[in-house]
Parts: sequence; structure tokens; C-alpha cells
Amino acid sequence: MDNEQLTIVDSNDIDLGAVEYAAHYECALITGASSGLGVEYAQQLASSCSSMILVARRGDLLAELESELQESHPDLKVFCIQVDLSLHEQRLGLVEMIEELSLVPDLLVNNAGLGDYGTFTSADWSKLDDTIQVNMTALTHLTHCFLPGMIEQGNGNIMNVSSVASMLPIPDFSVYAATKAYVTSFSEALRLEVKEFGIRIIAVCPGPVRTGFGKVAMRDGAADRLPSRDGFYTTKEQVVHDSIKALVANKARVFPNWKIAAMAVGVSLLPMAVLRIALSSRRDR
Repeated sequence: MDNEQLTIVDSNDIDLGAVEYAAHYECALITGASSGLGVEYAQQLASSCSSMILVARRGDLLAELESELQESHPDLKVFCIQVDLSLHEQRLGLVEMIEELSLVPDLLVNNAGLGDYGTFTSADWSKLDDTIQVNMTALTHLTHCFLPGMIEQGNGNIMNVSSVASMLPIPDFSVYAATKAYVTSFSEALRLEVKEFGIRIIAVCPGPVRTGFGKVAMRDGAADRLPSRDGFYTTKEQVVHDSIKALVANKARVFPNWKIAAMAVGVSLLPMAVLRIALSSRRDR
């Protein structure tokens, strides 16, 4: 991986309590904004935006976040839109509402994501379908809707939240990992397409993060988080800080947390045959 593909930030050099970014956005659109990384993106970007559109399925949590943001940033205009991104009609409705508000996002944070941990054959299809629709279709659809406006105004950034899982075919997490492989590949290819227009696109590839994602992905309340070594967990504050810094620096991909970055480099150097053996032996334990 060259320097354009990978960036690592030393957490010891970061003051997460006073984040200042070089970029300013007229309108940021953040999906999955009701919890986890979405809330953190809104909080860290608030001082760098004139207006912000928060999108999620849970309207009550969006309202709470709106209240917090406007209390801490009185000049920020916040628009909350309750949408189920897995549904095509609701995505179209979202776009129409944004047009009616005369807003043109110059930052799109495709953060919304779902997962389902367990064997593929025992999965509930509706959950797998929602995962595919949110992680791939909605991300692609919203990018297709708002990228032309960015090109027209000659300015815009897109941040696609992928995962280090995008680099691995993970047993028991096969659909999730595959959708994230799509996100990373799509981001890399689209970045090359729009480079001449000055549009920046980045794939954010964190490892495990302690948010509500793991609890939702696990089945039947089996656990409140996905199986992973504690040393690989990264805080949501660190993931968001590192990814925004990497976007401003015009990086193509970021792996927050040096351990995740080192693992990503190692994985990229291993033949698939070796990865198959390693993943198979890990699952059989």
C-alpha cells in the first residue's frame, strides 16, 4: 500500500477534547446518526459545518442529538430526517426533502451499517437483505444522488464507512464482510473517476469499535459484542478523528488504530491460500 492508500495516526499525539479541522462544510449529511460513530461524526464535525442533516431510523435519538448540538453550537443549523435506508421509497423521499430545503450537501458521510453474525444458512433472510440494502444499495444510491451536485459546484467530500473486514472472507460474518468489500472497492474506483473534479472520497476501515453495532449483529441476545481480541478495539472518538483527518489530507483509505493498520498490511501481503487456512483454523477452535 502506498501513502495515498494508508494513513496511521498515533493516538498519543491527539487531543480528542479539542478537535479542529482545516476544512469547512456548508452542509454535511450523516447517515446512521442516531448512535455510535454517527453521533460521534456529528459532534466532531459540528464546529466545521454551517448546516447538518442527520439521518437515521430512530427519530427520538435524532431529536436528542439535535438538542445537544444546538446547545453546544448555536449557529449550526440542524435538520433531522427519520428514514429507513433499507427502503427505496424512503431514500427517494429523503432526497426530495433535502431538495425542498434547498440544501446541497458538500460532505456525505455514509455511516449507516448493519451486520448479522452467525452461519449463513441459519440466518433470517430479512436481516441479511437489510444488511445488503443498507451497507451497499443505500450507500451507492445516496452517492449517486448527491455526487452530481458536488461535481457541479466543484467541491465536495464523501466518506464511506467500510471495515477492515472488507479485506477478509470472514466465516459466520460472510455477508457483512462481502458488503464491506464492495464499499471499499466502490470507494477506490469512484475516487479515481472524480479526481479531476476535485472531489475527495475515502474508505474508512476500522476494526472493532464499542458501539451498539455488535449487539444488533449478534443473534438472540447471545452477546453484546462481536468476538474479537480486546487489544484490537478502537474508540469511536479515535475512529472519527482519524478518518476526518485522513479525508482532509486527501487519503484514499484509513485504518484507525496502528494495530488494525499493521494487520491490514499483513493481510494484504498474505496469499489467499494462507488466509483460508488461518480463517478456517480460527473458526474450528
